[in-house]
Amino acid sequence: MILVTGGAGFIGANFVLDWVASTDEPVVNLDALTYAGNLESLTSLQGNPRHVFVKGDITDRALLDRLLAEHRPRAIVHFAAESHVDRSIHGPGDFIRTNVNGTFTLLEAARAHWLSLDADAKAAFRFHHVSTDEVYGSLSPTAPAFTETHPYEPNSPYSASKAASDHLVRAWFHTYGMPVVTTNCSNNYGPYHFPEKLIPLMIVNALAGKPLPVYGDGQQVRDWLYVKDHCSAIREVLARGTPGETYNVGGWNEKPNLEIVHTVCALLDELKPDPAGSYKRLITFVTDRPGHDRRYAIDARKLERELGWKPAETFETGIRKTVQWYLENAAWVANVQSGSYRDWVSKQYGA
Repeated sequence: MILVTGGAGFIGANFVLDWVASTDEPVVNLDALTYAGNLESLTSLQGNPRHVFVKGDITDRALLDRLLAEHRPRAIVHFAAESHVDRSIHGPGDFIRTNVNGTFTLLEAARAHWLSLDADAKAAFRFHHVSTDEVYGSLSPTAPAFTETHPYEPNSPYSASKAASDHLVRAWFHTYGMPVVTTNCSNNYGPYHFPEKLIPLMIVNALAGKPLPVYGDGQQVRDWLYVKDHCSAIREVLARGTPGETYNVGGWNEKPNLEIVHTVCALLDELKPDPAGSYKRLITFVTDRPGHDRRYAIDARKLERELGWKPAETFETGIRKTVQWYLENAAWVANVQSGSYRDWVSKQYGA
């Protein structure tokens, strides 16, 4: 049995689906079901006895203690986090509460659980903390990609809160000896992605004939990682990673945002052409967000060298699968586009 936090979110749901499909091991899935948590992403697991869903918050110590005592998981995979930079600029308090206080509460509950195990189970236990490349700050156009030893230089409330959680996890290993591993990933994309992030926002807006908002000049560079590749990397690190170590997970796909938008438009032109013309006509440049990091890039060679992991998808294959998924799952998209979501998009990008 493993415990997954945030397993109804984008990456968490993909991980839970892949875990149940590829292993025989049950999973307890704890998620608070905020705006980004969506049980519809897990519809295929309804009635499956190997998936136990619990609605709850990682800041609730009593709930955590009860779940750990009841299910006795051999590992915790910690996805639960507020993760959207734009939202962190408007409301940083939620990010401190969940990402910092929540991680602290989960670590303390996990430590108590770990200490209660017998010697063999204690040695085998793992706490896997899922983090982001944004903790490393911004790179110049010619700087080497982030390695695991790159200094932390977070620039947004979101990345600062994740950096704080990374430091807590590291401290629980060095101070208490708790067997933790951390992965820092680059920008994920793929199925079940909430349409406030770049790629799903471009897809759903284009299909609705709405403007495709691009911040600033659109030349912000990110490394793009297909979410199912990220899930496979987490499984490898959970199974064979060295306690106390950090592993960067990237897709080796550095691309500027504007190129991503053009690629999405070209695929939609091919797969669902609009009689009004190419979707590129909808591209609209909007005022850049405050403190927008210019470039992220992940050096994932440590993960390949030590654990043999490499992404299976190129950006070209992954983005095609992603666009096709959104075209084939219009009902899922429609159901997540609630009134509160529409209000957020209007607030962030303007009418």
